[in-house]
Amino acid sequence: MNYSKRHGEILKLIQEEGTITIARLAEKLGVSLETVRRDVKPLARDGSVMKMHGAIGLPSVVGEAPFERRMREQADAKRAIARHVAGTIGDGESVMLDTGTTTSFLARELLNHRRLTVVTNSSDIARTLATVNGNKVYMAGGELRSDSGAAFGVSAIEFVSRFSVNHAVITAGAIDAEDGVMDYVLEEAEFARVVLTRGTRTIVVTDHTKFGRQGLVQVCAFSAFGELVTDLPPPRDVAAAIEGAGAKLVVAGSR
Repeated sequence: MNYSKRHGEILKLIQEEGTITIARLAEKLGVSLETVRRDVKPLARDGSVMKMHGAIGLPSVVGEAPFERRMREQADAKRAIARHVAGTIGDGESVMLDTGTTTSFLARELLNHRRLTVVTNSSDIARTLATVNGNKVYMAGGELRSDSGAAFGVSAIEFVSRFSVNHAVITAGAIDAEDGVMDYVLEEAEFARVVLTRGTRTIVVTDHTKFGRQGLVQVCAFSAFGELVTDLPPPRDVAAAIEGAGAKLVVAGSR
């Protein structure tokens, strides 16, 4: 088909973002929702984009596994957080990591470390750090989730409960000023909660998009961990709640 200028702008935006909502497209282009929907139809017909409920995406991205797709979201922010935390972990130390995209980025930032002892329920993290630089990697057993390749359940919790580590690191699905660290899946929240009891140093890593969200299940209050590392300053009520609980708030890259 012969693309109009606006069709070209839509394709450029979708290339940059992978997936984008119709509402965000309309805002970016300065046109109505109806105009965007009309413009998207021929792009979907010829296979340039794939339509989803209220959004469009690149065919290659829409076909990705959910975990791979999440690895693309806020990748620069997660990488900055991971780089900061990796810089505070020494060779020969022990670290426990729950499953999550930010902890997977942390595993990649730890590739130059040596003789680490790593305990995790994430097959991605285990594959990244096993058999390199003299590392020892222990992976929890249990039922593997199809979306993340991580093990959950009683056996996974019992396994990690046997370890005591220098650094225990969890991710967060949501951060609420009143309820603290939250998640959307009960099993993930239960596992993360146990991880925080196994470390001398306890860290929550999360990018700024999780602030102000209300998850389904509470992982822990702000008093249950020592540090929260993020990429941008949180809203004032969240920052006050973290600091009021005695936890350290670290914005990666800030002085």
